[in-house]
Amino acid sequence: MDHPHSQAPGAPVRSGIPEHGRIPKYYAVKARVALLVDTMDEGESLPTERDLAARYEVARETVRQALRDLLLEGRLRRQGRGTVVAGPKLEQPLSLASYTEGVRRQGRTPGRRLISLERFPCPPALSEETGIERGEPVWHLERLLLADDERVGLESTYVAVARVPGLESEFEPDSSFYSYLRERRGITFGEADERIETVLAAPREALLIGTSPALPMLLIHRFSRDSEGLPLERVRTLFRGDRFSFTTRLSSYA
Repeated sequence: MDHPHSQAPGAPVRSGIPEHGRIPKYYAVKARVALLVDTMDEGESLPTERDLAARYEVARETVRQALRDLLLEGRLRRQGRGTVVAGPKLEQPLSLASYTEGVRRQGRTPGRRLISLERFPCPPALSEETGIERGEPVWHLERLLLADDERVGLESTYVAVARVPGLESEFEPDSSFYSYLRERRGITFGEADERIETVLAAPREALLIGTSPALPMLLIHRFSRDSEGLPLERVRTLFRGDRFSFTTRLSSYA
């Protein structure tokens, strides 16, 4: 199979068109709308479904399906009753940097909004996963993740009360938890295990983030240890699949 030299390396090979050349009508419309989006600015309104159907000589339902795909991919977003061009996805590094640091590096304003901060005895499942003694007091910190005031994720952090006894009174919920650990508690990170999977948000999560339950989400599980190898935090972070991508750098060890 010939590989078109003009194709972007990250694009589907042959633009996703099978060798037999037959593609669904909605996909052809999607490709044409995507080219149109490339010529438009962020926040600019897309023509109506009726106008696009007339332009491409297809049914409105065909246009609707094409737009649905572009919305799920994060190329477009709903605004009021219309559809506008979305900005580029936020790139979050897979590292021990905080969400705050990652968003700031892209010129966006990070933020967090407190949902809840509660304290309870460590349950068996959390104890088994983290090594925290069963019944030992733990904090559960749940916060919305924001980028330029847009809701983009939901973060749940579990940490032993003994590690951060003053969390309730010392910590500002809209600030970086990692900065708090370093600057107020003198705790430095050593290493972390992470696992990423694709999920659909639960109804409560979708409501908090302000998305459809049908929108694919990126779920990161992280278990961190401090520089001495002691358990530090267990984090469950849900990111909007249409607003985030993740990056890392790999190297070979000979």
